[in-house]
Formats: sequence, structure tokens, C-alpha cells
Amino acid sequence: MTDALTPDAPAISDVSGTPGVTPENPAAGGVPLSPEDVQTAVHAIADRSRKAARRMGQANRAWKDRALRAIGTALVENRKHVLEANSKDVAVGRANGTSAALLDRLTLTPARIDGLVAALENLAGLPDPVGNVVRGQTLPNGLRLRQVNVPMGVVAAIYEARPNVTVDIAGLALKSGNAVILRGGSAAANTNEALVRILREALDSVGLPADAVQTVDQYGREGANVLMRARGHVDVLIPRGGRELIQTVVTNSAVPVIETGEGNVHIFIDESANEEMAVEILLNAKTQRPSVCNTVETLLVHSGTTVLPAVAKALRSAGVTLHVDERIAAALGKDIETVPADDEDWATEYMDLDLAIAMVDSLDEAVNHIRTWTTGHTEAILTNNLANAEKFIANVDSAAVIVNASTRFTDGGELGLGAEVGISTQKLHARGPMGLTELTTTKWIVQGEGQIRA
Repeated sequence: MTDALTPDAPAISDVSGTPGVTPENPAAGGVPLSPEDVQTAVHAIADRSRKAARRMGQANRAWKDRALRAIGTALVENRKHVLEANSKDVAVGRANGTSAALLDRLTLTPARIDGLVAALENLAGLPDPVGNVVRGQTLPNGLRLRQVNVPMGVVAAIYEARPNVTVDIAGLALKSGNAVILRGGSAAANTNEALVRILREALDSVGLPADAVQTVDQYGREGANVLMRARGHVDVLIPRGGRELIQTVVTNSAVPVIETGEGNVHIFIDESANEEMAVEILLNAKTQRPSVCNTVETLLVHSGTTVLPAVAKALRSAGVTLHVDERIAAALGKDIETVPADDEDWATEYMDLDLAIAMVDSLDEAVNHIRTWTTGHTEAILTNNLANAEKFIANVDSAAVIVNASTRFTDGGELGLGAEVGISTQKLHARGPMGLTELTTTKWIVQGEGQIRA
């Protein structure tokens, strides 16, 4: 059979994926687990993930694509159940005083579920990265070399209040031949429980291991702590969330981490920028979805441009609070409401309808401001000067640099990756939106005919 994983693939006996009474959750009756018990349980989950990863690594593209489409179908069929679970999480969050930005990230709508289904379909249409030849050659001694992409193995993700990440990361991990362990946090507990069940049942329905998707949510923060220390059990760990969560993972993890950073994103309007384009891009970059990491947080305006009043007026009309330096305040006068900005504003990822604005006298001054305050996520320039565009590209060192377009395009789906695990702001292994290839590593295949080294 072309779809065979192994001739004696074991049957899958549990597809629940929920924290009920299970061997790995002996405290289901309400008895608190000791840290030792949690460690044993999480390591058992990781061991099952390792077995599932071996099978996923052998699955061909057709089989993995069938699983992605099965997940999409299951999401549509269970839409009502997922939305009901999500409404419980949103109600709890609202009662607990969760910020509007986090509530937006937490909320699923029919349209957002449709977006998840579309992303799964897009992933199914992308080439399989596993087995891709990165480079190869035949040496003078006759050895034939190939460096090929292979799955990471067991990928773990720690994130918060982002149920869409549950589906996105699972889909990417499965297509790239990995198994994934999820820690989605208490804020989205009901939603994630429903989604993990759907994912596992869909995998089982097509004959792939349900244990390729597992969760440690039932073990709370201690489960996350064990996951971070599970070196040798987990191959790579990806945090998604705010600064505090990311730094906690980076600081405390013994497992190799791909760091996804916060987005203190900048747009620089130079003196040649077109007014209509500047207004449209700023409105899109700030107001389309303020709570996400590719939203602009600081606007730098060249002192020689004439577009500032129109941009500021449009932003205020859209409900954006403008935190401005003294020169911007003087240029706008009393006709447009503003509040004074300070250094805290230049460092802030608002994730809300707030924008810091500063005036600069040159492209070099804009670049220096960005270098001082950037988190290395995304920066953009609006210009009709090709030399300025090229200079900006050459001098700004961030994961994504954009010319004359919204920063909202720094997104795996928008850049043709199908979806994304996160946006890496580090420089090792992966940088920028991480798609299928970024969830693979490589191995060297050396084929000879008896050669020995002299």
C-alpha cells in the first residue's frame, strides 16, 4: 500500500485528548498531584509523542494532507460546540477583567473558524518539506552527498489566550512530520480542550496516531514547567505570547527554544511619501486588528513631509489615541487631540488603539530611533524615493522590512506559508514567520562504494 506507515502500526486506543481519568492524570478525582507525579505524567506524554513522531515522519504527503482536510471538516462539523466552549472562556475572561486586546485574541468567531479551515486547506496544498534536498554534490572521491530536510520530532508550544494557535501549530507540525505537545493556558481551557479532541479524532479517522497532538493543560503551570525542563524528551519549544511569557520560557527552558518576539513595530513616513497611500496603510496597520504582533506601534514622520495632518486626522477618527512628542504636537496644533509621549511609549507594544508618533529630520535619525527601541519584528518605510527604500532595507535589522505596504503582511498565511507557528525575532535556525520548513531540521546522507578516508 502506498500509504502504509509501517506494516505493524499499532492501533490507537485513546483519542480523547482531554484531562479525564487517564493513566497520565492520576489526580482526575481531585487529589492534587505532586511535582514528581506531574513530571512522570508529562514525560509519559512526551514518550508517546516520540512514538507518534516516528510514524508521522514516515507518512507521505497524501496521508498528511488527508489528515489536514479531515481536521478542517471536523472543525466545520463541530463549529457550534467550539463556539460554545469559546464563549465560556470569553465570559470568564471578561469577568476577570481581561484586557480588550487579550479578549480579542481569545475570541473565536464563525469567520475566524473559517479562516482556520482555509489555512488547513492552504497547508494541504503546499509541498511537503520532508525529503527536500537542500544541497548535494558528488565529491572527487566518488562519495554522493545530500543534505535533506527531516522533521524536528517532538515540538512543544507554550502560549496563552490564543486558541487559533492550537490549530495553526498542530497543522504545521503534522504537515512537517512532527508530533506536537500543547500548553494553551487556563484562559482558553474550554476552547483548547474542544479543539484538541477534534484534532485527535480527525487524526484517528485517517489512520494517523492521535498522540501526534497532545496537551499538558490538565497539569497547569507545573505541567508547563516540566515541559520546559524536558530536555531529551522534547526537541524544540516555541513560546507564543507577551513579553513576560516569552522571557519566562527563554530564561527557564532547558529545551532548545525558538524565540518568538513581541512586536514593537515601526513605520517611517519619509518626505516623499504619498498622502493617500500613507493614510490607507496607517489605518490598516493600526486599526485592522490592534491586538496582534504585526500591528504598528510607533510612527516616525519626516519633518519635511506634508502628510502628517491627514494621517493623524484619519487615525483619530478611527479612535486611535496619539502619543506624540513635542514637535508632532506643535505641528498638529489644537485641532487634533493628542497626549504627550515619553520613553515608555517608544518601548511599548500597546496591542490596542494607541500609537506613539515622533518627528525626525532624516532617514538616518529614523533608523537610529528604530535601532534604539525595536524588538526586531517588523519595520516599514513609506516612500517614493528608491534610494531611501534601499538604504532603509540595508540599515534596518529586523525579521521583516517592508516598503510601501502594511506591516500586517508579516504573517505566515499572507506570505504564502499557509499558517505560522510564530514570528521568530532571533537569528538562529529561523527568523520571521515560521512555516513548514522552519519545523524541519536537516540530515546528511552520504552514499559511497567502499571509500575510506586517507
